[in-house]
Amino acid sequence: MIGQLNGILLEKQPPEILLDVQGVGYEVLLPMTSFYHLPEINQPLTLYTHFVVREDAQQLYGFAHRDDRKLFRELIKTNGVGPKMALGILSAMSVNEFTYAIEHEQVSQLVKIPGVGKKTAERLVVELKGKFKDFATPEFFVEKSTTSLPFEPAQENHHESDAISALVALGYKQADAEKMVKRVSDATLNSEALIRLALKNAFNKK
Repeated sequence: MIGQLNGILLEKQPPEILLDVQGVGYEVLLPMTSFYHLPEINQPLTLYTHFVVREDAQQLYGFAHRDDRKLFRELIKTNGVGPKMALGILSAMSVNEFTYAIEHEQVSQLVKIPGVGKKTAERLVVELKGKFKDFATPEFFVEKSTTSLPFEPAQENHHESDAISALVALGYKQADAEKMVKRVSDATLNSEALIRLALKNAFNKK
C-alpha cells in the first residue's frame, strides 16, 4: 500500500497530476478540493494516497489532508460507491460540507453530485451518519485556505475545454459539463477556477 508521496509536481491537468518522486513519475488522481491547494509546477508536494487495484486498472488517488483520504476510504466501502463516484463527491464538497449534509440528511444536496441518485444519497446518509460529525459545518463551498482563486490571462482559449474535460472525468455528462462551464465562462479564469465556480454554481442553483 502506498500511503504517502513526497516529490516535485511536474504536471497538473485536472483531475490528474504527475509527481516526480526521486526520478519516478507517479500519475495521481485528486479531488478538486485537493487540487485547488496544489503549488506551482516544479514545486515540492506531499500527498496522502490510496492505491486502488482492480482487474482492469490500477489507480493512485491523492489527497491534501488525511481527513479527505479517510472520507474517500469510507465512501468506497459504501455499497454502490466506487472510486470514481467518491472522487466526484470529494470534488463537489469538502469533508466538512459533505459530513454536514450527511448529519442533517440533506439528500437534496447530495443528489447534485454526479452519479448520486436519491437511493444512493439515502444509503450514504444511513451508512455514514455519525462517523464524521465532528467535522460538520453548515457553510457550503467556504474556502478554508487564504489562497485566492487562481487567476491568469487566457492562453489559446483552452481553459474552458480543459474544465469541461475535468468535469466529465469527475462523472458529469458532456452536455451538462459544457453548460456548467458556459454559465461561469470568463476569459480571465484558468481551468481550475472555472471548475470551482462551475461546481459552486451547480450547488447553489435551486
